[in-house]
Amino acid sequence: MNNLKYTVPKATLQRFPVYLKALRKLDNLGVQRIMSRELSEFVDIEPTTIRRDFSFLGSLGKQGYGYDVSALIKVFDQHLGGQFEEKLIIVGAGNLGRALMNYNRWNHVVGEIVCAFDIEANKIGSMYEIPVYPLSELKQHIPEGCRIAILTVSKDVQETVNLLVDAGIKGIVDFTHEHIQVPKGVKVKAVDVVSMIQELVFETNSIS
Repeated sequence: MNNLKYTVPKATLQRFPVYLKALRKLDNLGVQRIMSRELSEFVDIEPTTIRRDFSFLGSLGKQGYGYDVSALIKVFDQHLGGQFEEKLIIVGAGNLGRALMNYNRWNHVVGEIVCAFDIEANKIGSMYEIPVYPLSELKQHIPEGCRIAILTVSKDVQETVNLLVDAGIKGIVDFTHEHIQVPKGVKVKAVDVVSMIQELVFETNSIS
């Protein structure tokens, strides 16, 4: 992402993937250009916020013309890290892991889940056309260039994290709700559904 992350507010960075997903969908629908107010209706973000967010990426729009959709996609690809064709892996083929494999519709933003790993023999094989390998064979089957793992295991979490780091994983999406430690250079994004629900309850109470 070059030096972009050091100059763009965190809230703006968090909206960039939302814009990119919408733009890719618009591009697939054949939309060639769009005004900020039209994009606003598509992503439910104020036009002024969109224009301010886009200004961090340069002079992208034209007065009275709007934004060129394909050009915007190229700009996002450049700044956010390539063509969004990440090879993702899942570690833990339980209920949540299976649900994510069944979904596996990341093509508008990041890529796809290409394989999974588990310690239980009855889960080894294939699920939703995605191969599931023994965790002990992680290094043999991890895709070349794979950097990101989705962690959904329920036990031996830190040991599993250590295996992932040793296999070259640089980013972990963590669904375990446990405290884990990683070395410098490895990023962890915890998904805490309970906290999200609590935040929504608070926010909805404040507007009711």
